[in-house]
Amino acid sequence: MSFDSLGLSEQLLKSINKQGYTKPSPIQEQAIPAVLSGRDVMAAAQTGTGKTAGFTLPILEILSKGPKPKNNQVRALILTPTRELAAQVEHSVQTYGKNLELNSTVVFGGVKINPQIKRLHRGVDILVATPGRLLDLYNQKAVRFDQLEIFILDEADRMLDMGFIHDIRKVLAFLPKRRQNLMFSATFSNDIRKLAKTIINDPVEISVSPRNTTVESVKQWIHPVDKKEKSALLAYLIEENQWTQVLVFGRTKHGCDRLTRQLNTKGITSVAIHGNKSQNQRTRALADFKKGKVQVMVATDIAARGIDINQLPQVVNFDLPNVPEDYVHRIGRTGRAGSQGHAVSLVSADEVKQLSDIEHLIKQLLKRTLIDGFEPDHDVPITSLNKKIPKPKGAKNTSNNRTIKSKSNKNINNWKSKNKSNDGNKKRQGGNRSPRK
Repeated sequence: MSFDSLGLSEQLLKSINKQGYTKPSPIQEQAIPAVLSGRDVMAAAQTGTGKTAGFTLPILEILSKGPKPKNNQVRALILTPTRELAAQVEHSVQTYGKNLELNSTVVFGGVKINPQIKRLHRGVDILVATPGRLLDLYNQKAVRFDQLEIFILDEADRMLDMGFIHDIRKVLAFLPKRRQNLMFSATFSNDIRKLAKTIINDPVEISVSPRNTTVESVKQWIHPVDKKEKSALLAYLIEENQWTQVLVFGRTKHGCDRLTRQLNTKGITSVAIHGNKSQNQRTRALADFKKGKVQVMVATDIAARGIDINQLPQVVNFDLPNVPEDYVHRIGRTGRAGSQGHAVSLVSADEVKQLSDIEHLIKQLLKRTLIDGFEPDHDVPITSLNKKIPKPKGAKNTSNNRTIKSKSNKNINNWKSKNKSNDGNKKRQGGNRSPRK
């Protein structure tokens, strides 16, 4: 099937063709006709499979045939959980709608509200927003929804994870009852289905992949390593494999900042992105990473749903996430649109519970690969899909389901020697010591 057969206008087909796309993804193939028919839609698909285009293309088509918005009015509202995702969705709207006489804008917190009020005054066809800033604008009478035709809840599962359920209910209370509703998400939990019943009417339900599975184009494996050796191993992997663009996920904001300092000390250009950064800092960090000005971006899970980089080759889980579904979203930043990607996790013995939960979720055991010179004192216990493993108390174990990755001692010794001068700074910086001999 081609995009030509989906019922999209010539203007949209030109925009799609300019982006180099010739064939719709499975989610687009099913969602676009359903949205164009006017039905409510509840769609689930893996991260990186084209969900955003699956709703932006048909709503652009629908809105292109309707009346212009009046002052402060909005015709389509797209609600997203994070600033990064909001900016990404707005970029898609602008890209695909370039040849249409429609206007759009994005609003989120962390930046001045007055410019957003000014843009909304003349009315917009499509508004992309995060919940908090949208409520602020509504309370200031800067935005109204009498002309609203379509409501889209994007990444609904993440919305609930981030505690936005009360804000979502407040938003729904001031939207007109008669509207088309679209709910797009990577997964649909029982809580999401419960929320859907209050939003969606007789929906077309679409699921193009098994629930909570990872994209096949992403190669996944783990490196068992002691926690205190993680930063040294990460630096070694980056240099040894000559990774030029790496997205690294950490669990905490302070941990991300600390790791960034450690990598920069070793001459690996790095930047952190998380909730404590201002919006300008986050926007600049993401732009520099995309342009290749920095080699590594270290992020918390706030960025897992909002970073869309073409051909991102490598994702590293420096810390495993506490919520196993976040693992799927993290590694979904690579291997997008059918391209090949790689995702490696640095796993210490105290993370075996998280590892077991992830493997049960994705229904596969992750291949273990040891790096010479970084073998852990406290091994990661064997996991099994038949039985979840409790969190260990630090006892040493041996595991047969791993592969030793042999690197010459000469390479390791050269790397240690090159980085020895940095060892004295690590205690002051909160870092880890260099690899053991």
